[in-house]
Order: sequence, then structure tokens, then C-alpha cells
Amino acid sequence: MNNFQDYKKQWIKKESATETKKRAARIYDILLATYPHSGMMLAYETPVQLLVAVMLSAQCTDKKVNEVTKNLFKKYKTAADFANAQPHIFEKEIYQTGFYKAKTKHIIATAKILEKKFSGILPSSIEDMLVLPGVARKTANVVLGNAYGIVEGIAVDTHVSRIAQRLGLTKHLPPEKIERDLMILFSKKKWFHLTYLFIEHGRALCSSRKPHCDRCPLKKICPSSFV
Repeated sequence: MNNFQDYKKQWIKKESATETKKRAARIYDILLATYPHSGMMLAYETPVQLLVAVMLSAQCTDKKVNEVTKNLFKKYKTAADFANAQPHIFEKEIYQTGFYKAKTKHIIATAKILEKKFSGILPSSIEDMLVLPGVARKTANVVLGNAYGIVEGIAVDTHVSRIAQRLGLTKHLPPEKIERDLMILFSKKKWFHLTYLFIEHGRALCSSRKPHCDRCPLKKICPSSFV
């Protein structure tokens, strides 16, 4: 092979769809054994607060979001509370999460729609979730899965995208196409937890800049392994 990318392409090319599906099952089992306690790290008390926390987590760590929402959620508990928030005050309250102007705009607009269209209750279908400002499939999947136990897809964030590509489980870049590929490879009962296993693995070992392939439990079945 001329280079690493050629090697990776040849690995994936010679693997049949059935073999990829079997490898995907092994990946899931290994990650589950490695990260048995992976799951939602954001703190919240109500479905509406969960939605807000997930929206705040864009380009921000869960740890920082929890620091901010510790006081924020004492003041804002319902959709009505968020809908009636004063933008210039709310911006200061969430400033530390970054992109505070856009987040303030989306959160308040979303809360107003929840009040007007859904009687202040978070909707329970992905179609209804996607009409909310600033809510894409990733956010909708995370919120529905954690708030209601409703699983209609797989939440694809930067960690999930990176891990799926490195493992040769997708050739695509758009989150929607990556989600579709993963939904085909993994049984539906695994969709919800898969996101958190990939996120945990991305944080612990398979970082974007310097993956620790030497310590990775998947190194023998990963086409991107440097070991």
C-alpha cells in the first residue's frame, strides 16, 4: 500500500456487508464492557430543562453546561419561564457556554412555540421536535431518548461521527447519512446507548488529534488502528 488511507480503503472494500454487521456487533459488546456506565451527563429535572441543556451543550462541555444550569434551572423550570426570559439577561446567564446570543434566541423562540403549540409540554415525536428553532436530529434523538425513552434514531455528534468513520462503519460525512448507516448496522435496541458508548470512547481514547490506538480495546478490529 502507498499509504495508510489506501490500507483502510482496502480493508473496508474486502469486507462484506454481513462481515461489517458482525464486526459492528463485536464493537458494541467491547465498548459496553469497557464503558458500562456511559450515559447522559447533563443535569436536569424536567424534559424542557433537558432540551435547554442539550441546546446549551453545542460547542460546550457537559461539565460547563452543568455549572451554568445549576443556578439557571433554579430560575427557569417550565417552558413559560424560558419563553418569558429577558434576552439581555438570559445572554449573561448562559454566557459561559459560548455562542450565547444564538442560543438565547433559539431557546426563547423554542419555549414560545412549546407554549403556543404544545401547551408547554415537550412533544414526543421527532417530527414535532424538528420544528423547534435550533433543534436538529441529534438534539431531538438525545432529548426523546432520555426524556421519554423514545428511540427513533441515533444521535450523531462530532464524537459519533469521528468514531464511526474511523471504524469503517460509514463512508459519509453528513450526520444524517452516518445515522442511516449506523441504524442499518446495529439493532434498534442498541441505538440509544450506542451514542454514549461512542462519545465515551471518543473522550477517553479516540480523540480527534491524537488517538491512543495502543490502549484501544478495538485496535484488532479497527481499520484505522496505528497498532
